[in-house]
Amino acid sequence: MARTIAFNQPFNILIVGQAGRLQYEALLFVASLKAMSPTLKGRIFVAEPQFTNRWEKDPRMLGDIRDVLKENGAKILPFENEHFGQSYPYGNKIEALLALPEGEPFVFFDTDTLITGDLSTVPFDFERPSASMRREGTWPVEELYWPGYTAIWKSLYNKFGLDFESSLDLSQPDEFWERYLYFNAGWFFGKCPRQFGQRFLDFALKIRDDTPEEMIIQPLDPWLDQVSLPLVIHSFGGGRPDTTLNGLDGAITCHYRTIPLLYARESDHTVAILESVSAPNKIKKWLKNYDAFKRTIYQGRGQKVRALFDQANLPRPERKLRNKIKAAGYWMR
Repeated sequence: MARTIAFNQPFNILIVGQAGRLQYEALLFVASLKAMSPTLKGRIFVAEPQFTNRWEKDPRMLGDIRDVLKENGAKILPFENEHFGQSYPYGNKIEALLALPEGEPFVFFDTDTLITGDLSTVPFDFERPSASMRREGTWPVEELYWPGYTAIWKSLYNKFGLDFESSLDLSQPDEFWERYLYFNAGWFFGKCPRQFGQRFLDFALKIRDDTPEEMIIQPLDPWLDQVSLPLVIHSFGGGRPDTTLNGLDGAITCHYRTIPLLYARESDHTVAILESVSAPNKIKKWLKNYDAFKRTIYQGRGQKVRALFDQANLPRPERKLRNKIKAAGYWMR
Protein backbone atom coordinates (compact mmCIF):
# COMPACT_ATOMS: atom_id res chain seq x y z
CA MET A 1 0.00 0.00 0.00
CA ALA A 2 1.38 3.42 -0.96
CA ARG A 3 2.14 5.81 1.88
CA THR A 4 0.28 9.10 2.22
CA ILE A 5 2.85 11.87 2.49
CA ALA A 6 1.81 15.08 4.23
CA PHE A 7 2.85 18.40 2.74
CA ASN A 8 4.12 21.13 5.05
CA GLN A 9 4.37 18.75 8.01
CA PRO A 10 6.50 20.05 10.88
CA PHE A 11 10.15 19.04 10.87
CA ASN A 12 13.37 20.38 12.30
CA ILE A 13 16.27 21.63 10.20
CA LEU A 14 19.84 21.07 11.34
CA ILE A 15 23.02 22.80 10.17
CA VAL A 16 26.39 23.09 11.90
CA GLY A 17 27.88 26.46 12.81
CA GLN A 18 31.30 27.06 14.30
CA ALA A 19 34.11 29.62 14.36
CA GLY A 20 35.49 30.57 10.98
CA ARG A 21 33.85 29.97 7.61
CA LEU A 22 30.90 27.93 8.86
CA GLN A 23 29.46 30.68 11.07
CA TYR A 24 29.15 33.00 8.06
CA GLU A 25 27.72 30.27 5.86
CA ALA A 26 25.24 29.49 8.65
CA LEU A 27 24.06 33.11 8.66
CA LEU A 28 23.62 33.09 4.87
CA PHE A 29 21.69 29.80 5.09
CA VAL A 30 19.35 31.09 7.80
CA ALA A 31 18.77 34.39 5.95
CA SER A 32 17.89 32.54 2.74
CA LEU A 33 15.60 30.12 4.58
CA LYS A 34 13.74 32.99 6.23
CA ALA A 35 13.36 34.83 2.91
CA MET A 36 12.34 31.89 0.73
CA SER A 37 10.35 29.64 3.11
CA PRO A 38 8.44 32.05 5.36
CA THR A 39 5.61 29.61 6.20
CA LEU A 40 7.82 26.64 7.02
CA LYS A 41 6.75 24.77 10.12
CA GLY A 42 9.31 23.43 12.56
CA ARG A 43 12.54 24.85 13.93
CA ILE A 44 15.98 25.64 12.57
CA PHE A 45 18.82 24.45 14.80
CA VAL A 46 22.39 25.66 14.38
CA ALA A 47 24.47 23.02 16.14
CA GLU A 48 27.59 24.44 17.77
CA PRO A 49 30.45 22.18 18.91
CA GLN A 50 31.74 23.10 22.35
CA PHE A 51 35.37 23.62 23.29
CA THR A 52 36.80 20.35 24.61
CA ASN A 53 40.15 18.58 24.41
CA ARG A 54 39.11 17.25 20.99
CA TRP A 55 39.63 20.73 19.49
CA GLU A 56 42.91 22.59 19.07
CA LYS A 57 41.09 25.94 19.08
CA ASP A 58 37.73 27.03 20.47
CA PRO A 59 35.17 26.05 17.77
CA ARG A 60 32.36 28.20 19.17
CA MET A 61 30.91 31.01 17.06
CA LEU A 62 31.32 34.69 17.76
CA GLY A 63 28.75 35.91 20.28
CA ASP A 64 27.43 38.60 17.93
CA ILE A 65 26.96 36.12 15.08
CA ARG A 66 25.07 33.89 17.49
CA ASP A 67 22.75 36.79 18.32
CA VAL A 68 22.07 37.58 14.64
CA LEU A 69 21.26 33.92 13.98
CA LYS A 70 18.74 33.98 16.81
CA GLU A 71 17.20 37.21 15.50
CA ASN A 72 16.63 35.41 12.20
CA GLY A 73 14.78 32.54 13.83
CA ALA A 74 17.54 30.03 14.59
CA LYS A 75 18.04 28.17 17.84
CA ILE A 76 21.66 27.57 18.87
CA LEU A 77 22.19 23.93 19.83
CA PRO A 78 25.39 23.31 21.83
CA PHE A 79 26.83 19.79 21.65
CA GLU A 80 30.07 18.07 22.60
CA ASN A 81 32.18 15.93 20.32
CA GLU A 82 32.93 12.64 22.04
CA HIS A 83 34.42 10.77 19.08
CA PHE A 84 35.62 13.14 16.33
CA GLY A 85 36.36 16.86 16.78
CA GLN A 86 39.50 18.29 15.19
CA SER A 87 40.59 14.91 13.83
CA TYR A 88 37.49 14.64 11.64
CA PRO A 89 35.32 17.80 11.59
CA TYR A 90 32.83 16.15 9.22
CA GLY A 91 31.84 14.06 12.23
CA ASN A 92 30.02 17.15 13.55
CA LYS A 93 27.01 16.27 11.42
CA ILE A 94 26.90 12.82 13.01
CA GLU A 95 27.29 13.78 16.65
CA ALA A 96 25.04 16.87 16.38
CA LEU A 97 22.08 14.64 15.47
CA LEU A 98 22.16 13.19 18.97
CA ALA A 99 21.42 16.65 20.45
CA LEU A 100 18.21 17.21 18.44
CA PRO A 101 14.77 16.59 20.00
CA GLU A 102 14.03 12.88 20.05
CA GLY A 103 11.28 11.53 17.83
CA GLU A 104 10.87 14.71 15.75
CA PRO A 105 11.52 14.40 11.98
CA PHE A 106 14.64 16.20 10.80
CA VAL A 107 16.37 17.39 7.64
CA PHE A 108 20.13 18.00 7.79
CA PHE A 109 21.82 20.43 5.40
CA ASP A 110 25.50 21.20 4.99
CA THR A 111 26.01 24.81 6.01
CA ASP A 112 27.25 25.76 2.53
CA THR A 113 23.69 25.53 1.20
CA LEU A 114 21.45 28.30 -0.09
CA ILE A 115 17.66 28.02 0.11
CA THR A 116 16.27 29.23 -3.23
CA GLY A 117 12.61 28.16 -2.99
CA ASP A 118 9.86 27.19 -0.57
CA LEU A 119 11.09 24.22 1.46
CA SER A 120 7.57 23.65 2.83
CA THR A 121 6.48 22.36 -0.60
CA VAL A 122 8.85 19.37 -0.46
CA PRO A 123 6.87 16.19 0.42
CA PHE A 124 9.43 14.52 2.68
CA ASP A 125 8.55 10.91 3.49
CA PHE A 126 10.29 10.59 6.85
CA GLU A 127 9.47 6.88 6.98
CA ARG A 128 11.81 6.43 4.01
CA PRO A 129 15.05 8.36 4.60
CA SER A 130 17.12 9.55 1.66
CA ALA A 131 20.00 11.87 0.79
CA SER A 132 21.54 13.98 -1.95
CA MET A 133 22.46 12.43 -5.28
CA ARG A 134 24.50 15.46 -6.35
CA ARG A 135 27.75 13.56 -6.20
CA GLU A 136 30.58 12.21 -8.28
CA GLY A 137 32.30 8.84 -8.07
CA THR A 138 34.72 9.94 -5.38
CA TRP A 139 34.75 6.69 -3.34
CA PRO A 140 35.91 3.99 -3.39
CA VAL A 141 39.12 5.03 -5.09
CA GLU A 142 40.40 2.78 -7.87
CA GLU A 143 43.76 1.35 -6.84
CA LEU A 144 46.21 -0.98 -8.57
CA TYR A 145 45.46 -3.93 -6.28
CA TRP A 146 41.93 -3.09 -5.18
CA PRO A 147 39.21 -5.79 -5.28
CA GLY A 148 36.64 -3.64 -7.09
CA TYR A 149 33.43 -1.79 -6.26
CA THR A 150 31.28 -4.85 -5.63
CA ALA A 151 33.72 -6.50 -3.21
CA ILE A 152 34.23 -3.29 -1.22
CA TRP A 153 30.57 -2.31 -0.91
CA LYS A 154 29.44 -5.89 -0.26
CA SER A 155 31.95 -6.21 2.58
CA LEU A 156 30.35 -3.19 4.26
CA TYR A 157 26.79 -4.47 3.88
CA ASN A 158 27.86 -7.85 5.22
CA LYS A 159 29.58 -6.21 8.18
CA PHE A 160 26.27 -4.75 9.36
CA GLY A 161 24.01 -7.61 8.33
CA LEU A 162 22.36 -5.64 5.51
CA ASP A 163 21.05 -6.93 2.19
CA PHE A 164 23.50 -5.80 -0.47
CA GLU A 165 21.61 -6.86 -3.59
CA SER A 166 18.53 -4.74 -2.83
CA SER A 167 20.71 -1.60 -2.64
CA LEU A 168 21.92 -1.87 -6.24
CA ASP A 169 20.72 0.16 -9.21
CA LEU A 170 20.50 -2.66 -11.74
CA SER A 171 20.07 -0.21 -14.62
CA GLN A 172 23.79 0.59 -14.21
CA PRO A 173 26.51 -1.85 -15.32
CA ASP A 174 28.45 -4.01 -12.91
CA GLU A 175 31.59 -2.32 -11.50
CA PHE A 176 30.35 1.15 -12.47
CA TRP A 177 30.21 3.45 -9.45
CA GLU A 178 26.58 4.57 -9.96
CA ARG A 179 25.34 0.99 -9.58
CA TYR A 180 26.11 1.23 -5.86
CA LEU A 181 24.18 3.27 -3.29
CA TYR A 182 26.29 6.38 -2.74
CA PHE A 183 25.22 9.84 -1.63
CA ASN A 184 26.56 13.29 -1.08
CA ALA A 185 26.01 13.97 2.62
CA GLY A 186 25.07 17.60 1.83
CA TRP A 187 21.47 16.83 2.81
CA PHE A 188 19.72 13.85 4.31
CA PHE A 189 16.62 13.30 6.40
CA GLY A 190 14.98 10.82 8.71
CA LYS A 191 12.23 10.11 11.20
CA CYS A 192 14.16 10.39 14.48
CA PRO A 193 17.53 12.16 14.80
CA ARG A 194 18.56 10.21 17.90
CA GLN A 195 17.99 6.80 16.29
CA PHE A 196 19.48 7.90 12.97
CA GLY A 197 22.41 9.64 14.64
CA GLN A 198 23.25 6.73 16.93
CA ARG A 199 23.31 4.27 14.04
CA PHE A 200 25.31 6.73 11.92
CA LEU A 201 27.82 7.03 14.76
CA ASP A 202 27.99 3.27 15.37
CA PHE A 203 28.52 2.48 11.70
CA ALA A 204 31.12 5.22 11.19
CA LEU A 205 33.16 4.16 14.23
CA LYS A 206 33.09 0.49 13.27
CA ILE A 207 34.18 1.29 9.72
CA ARG A 208 36.97 3.54 11.02
CA ASP A 209 38.17 1.27 13.82
CA ASP A 210 37.49 -2.18 12.35
CA THR A 211 37.84 -1.68 8.61
CA PRO A 212 36.88 -4.65 6.40
CA GLU A 213 39.89 -6.31 4.78
CA GLU A 214 38.58 -5.47 1.29
CA MET A 215 38.95 -1.73 1.91
CA ILE A 216 42.13 -1.56 3.98
CA ILE A 217 43.89 0.57 1.34
CA GLN A 218 40.91 2.89 0.85
CA PRO A 219 41.04 6.48 2.23
CA LEU A 220 38.37 7.38 4.80
CA ASP A 221 39.27 11.03 5.30
CA PRO A 222 37.21 12.91 4.24
CA TRP A 223 34.90 10.16 2.98
CA LEU A 224 33.89 8.40 6.22
CA ASP A 225 30.49 10.12 6.49
CA GLN A 226 29.65 9.38 2.85
CA VAL A 227 30.74 5.76 3.18
CA SER A 228 28.57 5.26 6.27
CA LEU A 229 25.49 7.22 5.16
CA PRO A 230 24.19 4.81 2.47
CA LEU A 231 24.38 1.95 4.94
CA VAL A 232 22.45 3.91 7.57
CA ILE A 233 19.76 4.97 5.11
CA HIS A 234 19.42 1.44 3.72
CA SER A 235 19.16 0.01 7.25
CA PHE A 236 16.12 2.23 7.93
CA GLY A 237 14.38 1.13 4.72
CA GLY A 238 15.39 4.18 2.72
CA GLY A 239 17.21 4.62 -0.56
CA ARG A 240 17.70 6.86 -3.55
CA PRO A 241 15.44 9.96 -3.63
CA ASP A 242 12.44 9.78 -5.96
CA THR A 243 11.23 12.55 -8.25
CA THR A 244 9.16 14.20 -5.49
CA LEU A 245 12.46 15.42 -4.02
CA ASN A 246 13.76 16.99 -7.24
CA GLY A 247 13.52 20.46 -5.72
CA LEU A 248 16.45 19.59 -3.46
CA ASP A 249 19.61 20.27 -5.42
CA GLY A 250 17.20 21.88 -7.86
CA ALA A 251 14.77 24.79 -7.65
CA ILE A 252 14.56 24.84 -3.84
CA THR A 253 18.07 24.27 -2.48
CA CYS A 254 21.59 24.77 -3.79
CA HIS A 255 24.57 23.06 -2.17
CA TYR A 256 27.11 25.52 -3.56
CA ARG A 257 30.19 24.26 -1.63
CA THR A 258 32.16 27.44 -2.36
CA ILE A 259 30.90 30.84 -3.46
CA PRO A 260 33.08 30.89 -6.63
CA LEU A 261 31.51 27.57 -7.67
CA LEU A 262 28.03 29.02 -7.15
CA TYR A 263 28.77 31.89 -9.52
CA ALA A 264 30.42 29.53 -12.00
CA ARG A 265 27.70 26.92 -12.40
CA GLU A 266 24.37 27.80 -10.79
CA SER A 267 21.28 29.38 -12.36
CA ASP A 268 20.60 33.10 -12.73
CA HIS A 269 17.80 32.61 -10.19
CA THR A 270 20.22 31.19 -7.60
CA VAL A 271 22.69 34.05 -8.10
CA ALA A 272 19.85 36.57 -7.76
CA ILE A 273 18.68 34.96 -4.49
CA LEU A 274 22.24 34.97 -3.14
CA GLU A 275 22.73 38.66 -3.88
CA SER A 276 19.28 39.58 -2.57
CA VAL A 277 19.46 37.81 0.80
CA SER A 278 23.05 38.95 1.42
CA ALA A 279 22.27 42.62 0.70
CA PRO A 280 20.49 43.85 3.89
CA ASN A 281 22.91 45.76 6.11
CA LYS A 282 22.22 43.57 9.17
CA ILE A 283 23.42 40.54 7.19
CA LYS A 284 26.03 42.26 5.03
CA LYS A 285 27.97 43.72 7.98
CA TRP A 286 28.72 40.20 9.20
CA LEU A 287 29.18 38.37 5.91
CA LYS A 288 31.81 40.93 4.84
CA ASN A 289 34.01 39.66 7.67
CA TYR A 290 34.54 36.46 5.68
CA ASP A 291 36.98 37.30 2.90
CA ALA A 292 35.54 34.90 0.32
CA PHE A 293 32.09 36.46 0.70
CA LYS A 294 33.50 39.99 0.80
CA ARG A 295 35.50 39.71 -2.41
CA THR A 296 33.21 37.40 -4.37
CA ILE A 297 29.75 38.77 -3.50
CA TYR A 298 30.38 42.37 -2.51
CA GLN A 299 33.43 43.34 -4.58
CA GLY A 300 32.24 41.84 -7.86
CA ARG A 301 34.56 38.88 -8.33
CA GLY A 302 31.57 36.54 -8.54
CA GLN A 303 30.31 38.11 -11.75
CA LYS A 304 33.81 37.87 -13.21
CA VAL A 305 33.85 34.16 -12.38
CA ARG A 306 30.42 33.77 -13.98
CA ALA A 307 31.67 35.37 -17.18
CA LEU A 308 34.35 32.66 -17.50
CA PHE A 309 31.78 29.93 -18.17
CA ASP A 310 28.83 29.02 -20.34
CA GLN A 311 26.41 27.79 -17.66
CA ALA A 312 24.60 25.67 -20.28
CA ASN A 313 27.82 23.87 -21.22
CA LEU A 314 29.97 23.49 -18.12
CA PRO A 315 33.17 21.43 -18.10
CA ARG A 316 33.17 18.17 -16.13
CA PRO A 317 34.29 16.93 -13.66
CA GLU A 318 34.17 19.65 -11.01
CA ARG A 319 37.94 19.93 -10.75
CA LYS A 320 38.00 21.49 -14.25
CA LEU A 321 35.77 24.28 -12.97
CA ARG A 322 37.99 24.78 -9.96
CA ASN A 323 41.17 24.79 -12.04
CA LYS A 324 39.86 27.44 -14.42
CA ILE A 325 38.73 29.67 -11.53
CA LYS A 326 42.11 29.24 -9.85
CA ALA A 327 43.97 30.02 -13.07
CA ALA A 328 42.03 33.29 -13.32
CA GLY A 329 42.95 34.17 -9.73
CA TYR A 330 39.40 34.13 -8.38
CA TRP A 331 39.38 30.96 -6.27
CA MET A 332 38.55 31.48 -2.58
CA ARG A 333 37.39 29.14 0.16
